[in-house]
Amino acid sequence: MADFLAFLRRFIAEPGQVGSVIPSSRFLCQNMLSSINWAKTDVIFELGPGTGVFTQAISKYKKPDAYYLLVERDPQFRSMLHSRFPDLTIREEATQLRTYLDELRLDKVDVIVSGLPFANFPAQQRAAILDQVQSVLAPDGIFVTFQYSLQLKAELQARFSWVETDFTLFNIPPAFIYTCRNQKREDNLHGA
Repeated sequence: MADFLAFLRRFIAEPGQVGSVIPSSRFLCQNMLSSINWAKTDVIFELGPGTGVFTQAISKYKKPDAYYLLVERDPQFRSMLHSRFPDLTIREEATQLRTYLDELRLDKVDVIVSGLPFANFPAQQRAAILDQVQSVLAPDGIFVTFQYSLQLKAELQARFSWVETDFTLFNIPPAFIYTCRNQKREDNLHGA
């Protein structure tokens, strides 16, 4: 109930930055995380964790030595995340992923899980975040996000050579799940 109230308050205060009035369902969470090979995942970034629904699951699935960074802009959500996950590092800006990676002296990110409401963002902000995602994601890395419409599909297909779309009714509202691989189209065409 506390998470619901937190989401509702933040949605009313910042409807352009918070994509829903309630946290994601466990069904959406399971569906989004099912394609990740946790045994081969050493570096994980989570964008827009909100109250930590995905964070809780990822913390259980990840290897004990995997590096896990949260990126949450909303100060109230950051405060909740700090209290719930005191051992995790939290940063504020999804347009600064390369800077964070360099600060941590890490090469690439294996998995990026995103709860950001891309449809609510201006095109320039959306592009800046996706540029950063592509910049830091390992060549065989996975970017997983969900949206409440198919609006983002064409943009993701233009950026990633492999985009799988799934759908779950068991979320309010129902959600589309995009699982993307960071391989350039030219690489795949010449390698095929």
